[in-house]
Amino acid sequence: MATITKSQYQKRGFGDVPYGNLSHIATQLKTNASGAALESDTTAAIASGDKVKLVLLPAGMNLADYMMTVSTAFTASVVAKIGFEYADGVDSAAVPQDDDYFGAAVAINTAGVYRKVTTTPPVTLPKDAWLILTTGGAANAKAAQADIYVFGELTGNR
Repeated sequence: MATITKSQYQKRGFGDVPYGNLSHIATQLKTNASGAALESDTTAAIASGDKVKLVLLPAGMNLADYMMTVSTAFTASVVAKIGFEYADGVDSAAVPQDDDYFGAAVAINTAGVYRKVTTTPPVTLPKDAWLILTTGGAANAKAAQADIYVFGELTGNR
């Protein structure tokens, strides 16, 4: 029986620092009683099909996972796609932007904890990208709250 050693073993481990390079970026989507996103550039309620730019993900981040805790559910039938799009508005052939990279049809109308269930492979962002949440199913018309965390490795490949 042969012994096989991968040449990439720990190639990027610890990012040349003793405490590691795994990071998380946190953000929150909270809405008021009429369904509008708090601390946003509009007072209109989030409608079905609206895209909410949540937080900027830095170039060089290797996306591994996300977790969303919906502590106060959105209106019945509201679902969400969670993904990313480039801040400069220009797609990348090497790492195409993906509006449902982390999840599609996530039932944010129900309180719960949601994780990445898509089979997309890890990617390293070649440039800054927005974490986006795109709604579907219905408009939000109530106070709600979701706390979102993106986990990844800061590779330094900026």
